[in-house]
Amino acid sequence: MTISFEMTLDGVFDPMEPWFDPDDPGVQRASDELVFGADAVLLGRESYEFFREYWPAQTDDRGFAAHYNALPKYVASTTLQGPLDWNSTLIAGDVVEAVRRLRDQYESIISHGYGQLAATLIEAGLVDEVHVDIHPFLAGEANVRLIPAQPVGLRLLGVEAYESGIISAKYAPTSG
Repeated sequence: MTISFEMTLDGVFDPMEPWFDPDDPGVQRASDELVFGADAVLLGRESYEFFREYWPAQTDDRGFAAHYNALPKYVASTTLQGPLDWNSTLIAGDVVEAVRRLRDQYESIISHGYGQLAATLIEAGLVDEVHVDIHPFLAGEANVRLIPAQPVGLRLLGVEAYESGIISAKYAPTSG
Protein backbone atom coordinates (compact mmCIF):
# COMPACT_ATOMS: atom_id res chain seq x y z
CA MET A 1 0.00 0.00 0.00
CA THR A 2 1.18 3.47 -0.88
CA ILE A 3 0.12 6.66 0.89
CA SER A 4 0.44 9.78 -1.25
CA PHE A 5 -0.03 13.45 -0.41
CA GLU A 6 0.96 16.99 -1.31
CA MET A 7 2.18 19.69 1.08
CA THR A 8 4.00 23.00 1.20
CA LEU A 9 7.57 23.36 2.42
CA ASP A 10 6.23 24.53 5.79
CA GLY A 11 3.90 21.54 6.17
CA VAL A 12 0.55 22.97 5.07
CA PHE A 13 -1.76 20.37 3.49
CA ASP A 14 -4.88 22.41 2.89
CA PRO A 15 -6.28 24.56 1.53
CA MET A 16 -4.35 23.61 -1.60
CA GLU A 17 -5.73 26.25 -3.98
CA PRO A 18 -2.98 28.85 -3.49
CA TRP A 19 -0.05 26.49 -4.14
CA PHE A 20 -1.05 23.23 -5.87
CA ASP A 21 -0.55 23.11 -9.66
CA PRO A 22 -2.18 19.98 -11.14
CA ASP A 23 -0.73 20.83 -14.56
CA ASP A 24 2.89 20.57 -13.39
CA PRO A 25 4.48 17.95 -15.72
CA GLY A 26 6.39 16.31 -12.86
CA VAL A 27 3.30 16.03 -10.69
CA GLN A 28 1.32 14.61 -13.62
CA ARG A 29 4.01 12.02 -14.39
CA ALA A 30 4.21 10.88 -10.76
CA SER A 31 0.41 10.83 -10.44
CA ASP A 32 0.07 8.81 -13.63
CA GLU A 33 2.60 6.26 -12.41
CA LEU A 34 0.82 5.91 -9.08
CA VAL A 35 -2.79 5.88 -10.26
CA PHE A 36 -2.41 3.83 -13.45
CA GLY A 37 -0.52 1.24 -11.39
CA ALA A 38 -3.25 1.00 -8.75
CA ASP A 39 -5.93 -1.64 -8.38
CA ALA A 40 -7.90 0.13 -5.62
CA VAL A 41 -8.07 3.35 -3.61
CA LEU A 42 -8.43 3.72 0.15
CA LEU A 43 -9.72 7.02 1.52
CA GLY A 44 -10.70 8.54 4.82
CA ARG A 45 -13.99 10.41 5.09
CA GLU A 46 -12.59 13.89 4.39
CA SER A 47 -10.66 12.79 1.30
CA TYR A 48 -13.63 10.79 0.04
CA GLU A 49 -16.02 13.72 0.41
CA PHE A 50 -13.59 16.10 -1.31
CA PHE A 51 -12.62 13.74 -4.15
CA ARG A 52 -16.13 12.50 -4.93
CA GLU A 53 -17.21 16.10 -5.52
CA TYR A 54 -14.22 16.80 -7.76
CA TRP A 55 -13.25 13.70 -9.76
CA PRO A 56 -16.53 12.54 -11.35
CA ALA A 57 -16.77 15.86 -13.24
CA GLN A 58 -13.18 15.68 -14.56
CA THR A 59 -11.95 14.62 -18.00
CA ASP A 60 -8.50 14.67 -19.57
CA ASP A 61 -6.63 13.45 -22.63
CA ARG A 62 -4.47 11.04 -20.61
CA GLY A 63 -7.42 8.95 -19.38
CA PHE A 64 -6.36 9.69 -15.79
CA ALA A 65 -9.77 10.86 -14.57
CA ALA A 66 -11.60 7.95 -16.23
CA HIS A 67 -9.19 5.44 -14.70
CA TYR A 68 -9.33 7.03 -11.25
CA ASN A 69 -13.12 7.20 -11.29
CA ALA A 70 -13.34 3.53 -12.33
CA LEU A 71 -11.08 2.23 -9.56
CA PRO A 72 -12.84 0.54 -6.64
CA LYS A 73 -12.69 2.79 -3.61
CA TYR A 74 -12.88 1.87 0.06
CA VAL A 75 -13.75 4.50 2.62
CA ALA A 76 -12.80 4.34 6.29
CA SER A 77 -15.28 6.35 8.32
CA THR A 78 -17.15 6.09 11.59
CA THR A 79 -19.62 8.83 10.60
CA LEU A 80 -20.67 7.96 7.04
CA GLN A 81 -23.39 5.43 6.32
CA GLY A 82 -23.58 3.23 3.26
CA PRO A 83 -24.23 2.61 0.56
CA LEU A 84 -21.78 5.09 -0.93
CA ASP A 85 -21.60 6.42 -4.47
CA TRP A 86 -18.63 6.84 -6.85
CA ASN A 87 -17.75 3.13 -6.96
CA SER A 88 -17.10 3.22 -3.20
CA THR A 89 -17.60 0.80 -0.35
CA LEU A 90 -17.77 1.83 3.29
CA ILE A 91 -15.39 -0.06 5.57
CA ALA A 92 -17.37 -1.19 8.59
CA GLY A 93 -15.66 -2.29 11.76
CA ASP A 94 -11.93 -2.63 12.34
CA VAL A 95 -10.15 -0.67 9.60
CA VAL A 96 -6.83 -2.45 10.17
CA GLU A 97 -8.39 -5.88 9.63
CA ALA A 98 -10.36 -4.61 6.64
CA VAL A 99 -7.21 -3.21 5.03
CA ARG A 100 -5.35 -6.47 5.66
CA ARG A 101 -8.09 -8.25 3.71
CA LEU A 102 -7.91 -5.63 0.95
CA ARG A 103 -4.15 -6.14 0.67
CA ASP A 104 -4.83 -9.84 0.07
CA GLN A 105 -7.37 -8.94 -2.61
CA TYR A 106 -5.49 -6.19 -4.47
CA GLU A 107 -1.88 -6.00 -5.60
CA SER A 108 -1.59 -2.20 -5.46
CA ILE A 109 -3.67 0.02 -3.18
CA ILE A 110 -3.15 3.77 -2.99
CA SER A 111 -4.38 6.05 -0.25
CA HIS A 112 -4.52 9.81 -0.61
CA GLY A 113 -4.42 11.52 2.74
CA TYR A 114 -2.45 12.54 5.74
CA GLY A 115 -4.77 12.20 8.71
CA GLN A 116 -5.76 9.57 11.24
CA LEU A 117 -6.25 6.84 8.64
CA ALA A 118 -2.67 7.25 7.35
CA ALA A 119 -1.28 7.22 10.90
CA THR A 120 -3.30 4.09 11.76
CA LEU A 121 -2.10 2.26 8.64
CA ILE A 122 1.55 3.18 9.26
CA GLU A 123 1.34 2.07 12.91
CA ALA A 124 -0.21 -1.24 11.85
CA GLY A 125 2.65 -1.90 9.42
CA LEU A 126 0.35 -1.84 6.40
CA VAL A 127 2.15 0.90 4.46
CA ASP A 128 4.89 -0.05 2.02
CA GLU A 129 5.64 3.45 0.74
CA VAL A 130 4.88 7.09 1.54
CA HIS A 131 5.00 9.48 -1.43
CA VAL A 132 5.07 13.19 -0.66
CA ASP A 133 5.33 16.10 -3.07
CA ILE A 134 6.75 19.15 -1.32
CA HIS A 135 5.74 22.36 -3.07
CA PRO A 136 8.02 25.43 -2.97
CA PHE A 137 5.53 27.56 -1.11
CA LEU A 138 5.31 28.89 2.44
CA ALA A 139 1.65 29.07 3.36
CA GLY A 140 1.84 29.56 7.12
CA GLU A 141 -0.50 28.23 9.78
CA ALA A 142 0.25 24.54 9.28
CA ASN A 143 -1.97 22.11 11.15
CA VAL A 144 -0.24 18.90 12.11
CA ARG A 145 -2.21 16.07 10.51
CA LEU A 146 -0.18 12.87 10.23
CA ILE A 147 0.37 12.01 13.88
CA PRO A 148 1.27 8.41 14.72
CA ALA A 149 1.04 7.31 18.35
CA GLN A 150 4.72 6.34 18.26
CA PRO A 151 7.60 7.79 16.22
CA VAL A 152 8.02 6.12 12.83
CA GLY A 153 11.35 5.99 11.03
CA LEU A 154 11.38 6.33 7.27
CA ARG A 155 14.00 5.22 4.75
CA LEU A 156 14.43 7.33 1.62
CA LEU A 157 13.70 5.32 -1.53
CA GLY A 158 14.20 8.13 -3.98
CA VAL A 159 13.83 11.83 -4.62
CA GLU A 160 13.17 13.84 -7.75
CA ALA A 161 13.10 17.59 -8.24
CA TYR A 162 10.84 19.04 -10.92
CA GLU A 163 11.50 22.21 -12.92
CA SER A 164 8.78 23.97 -10.95
CA GLY A 165 10.75 23.46 -7.73
CA ILE A 166 8.52 20.68 -6.39
CA ILE A 167 10.43 17.92 -4.64
CA SER A 168 8.93 14.46 -4.88
CA ALA A 169 10.19 12.09 -2.19
CA LYS A 170 9.41 8.40 -1.71
CA TYR A 171 9.96 6.70 1.64
CA ALA A 172 9.44 3.29 3.18
CA PRO A 173 8.74 2.86 6.87
CA THR A 174 11.63 1.20 8.69
CA SER A 175 10.78 -1.77 10.85
CA GLY A 176 11.50 -1.77 14.53
